[in-house]
Amino acid sequence: MLSCFPACLSGVARETPRGKIERRTLGKTGHRLSIIGFGGLTLKDSTPEDAAALVREAFEAGVNYFDVAPSYGNSEERLGPALEPYRKDVFLACKTNKRKRAEAAEELDRSLARLRTDHFDLYQLHAVTKVEDVETVFGAGGAMEAIDEGKRAGKIRFVGFSAHSVEAAMALMNRYDFDTILFPVNYATWHAGNFGPQALETARKKRMGILALKAMAKQPWQPGADRSAFPNCWYEPMTSPEEALTGLRFTLSHAVTAAIPPASPQCMRLAMGLAPKIKPLKKAEIASIKEKAMGVAPLFRYPHDQRACADAAETYCAV
Repeated sequence: MLSCFPACLSGVARETPRGKIERRTLGKTGHRLSIIGFGGLTLKDSTPEDAAALVREAFEAGVNYFDVAPSYGNSEERLGPALEPYRKDVFLACKTNKRKRAEAAEELDRSLARLRTDHFDLYQLHAVTKVEDVETVFGAGGAMEAIDEGKRAGKIRFVGFSAHSVEAAMALMNRYDFDTILFPVNYATWHAGNFGPQALETARKKRMGILALKAMAKQPWQPGADRSAFPNCWYEPMTSPEEALTGLRFTLSHAVTAAIPPASPQCMRLAMGLAPKIKPLKKAEIASIKEKAMGVAPLFRYPHDQRACADAAETYCAV
């Protein structure tokens, strides 16, 4: 299992521009991204004015990594105009959950138009959970044909994937030389669910950029919980600064380039505010976090419940 000691960051170049958020290298791409990423689902159902204000706030704080997908409601339509003034200075990632070539090609062009850009810095297979999906996307007429065509046409610079099972992630990495992986890295799933070490170790050996989901996921929503403040979150997010800092520090103590907060303006602002305090875990803290994790119900497990995991990925595309 990968440790959480600072030594595992030895292969990740780090810098902190004055007054900005720390940046880390993204695998072998040569790009340096802010350790806090901006999840486009945060903008779902926001007003154009609120979207523009939050994107501006994030950019001015030093966030230069933005991620979105067409399955996030109207998020592409909100992010495109809001990000347009800063497009040349940011790393823009998008995704497709289409598994066949024609559908994926159509979705790529539609996303480019909505995002008001002629290329994506990173384009990802989205929410891959079942190994059968891996076979489909790499088969004849599969989505990887559209992605490779998009790359040759200059519409895509780097290629990655997001996955919500260890099994699918390992199968994907065995089939293609991906540039990045977007994967849940959370202290409860890691320790209580045995979910994460396998995929991250393989990605690290392949010199892939590692991007993280779920750093600030607290637990599954409890029955009867009031979810009204977080309509775009299918799990309960961490909202106290102490709790959120623990979650972010755990995730970013690994060889992770950036963590995307839960899809909420409140969580995005909390993560940006905590960014200067995100330091690698100390030896004495690691055992304490592991003990705490064992008392939490993890969102994911390995081996995973394929049906439950697939349902979550399909419904929320798991930001």
